[in-house]
Amino acid sequence: MADHVFKLVEIVGVSHDGYDAAVKAALGRTGKSIRNIRWFEVIAQRGSVEADGNLLYQVMLKVGFTLDG
Repeated sequence: MADHVFKLVEIVGVSHDGYDAAVKAALGRTGKSIRNIRWFEVIAQRGSVEADGNLLYQVMLKVGFTLDG
């Protein structure tokens, strides 16, 4: 097995449909900009209540990906 070097980025995903949907939204969008995503870690969850009473879910993720080369 070859040695790997990983880079980490922090991203925030947002959804009205829950924390799971916020994670999927964040990773889906990140995957359009970053190749070789290997793992993620949820480091924070929070939410807000909008003026109309709807809930907005937020997750902060650390995303690890391997560097090309």
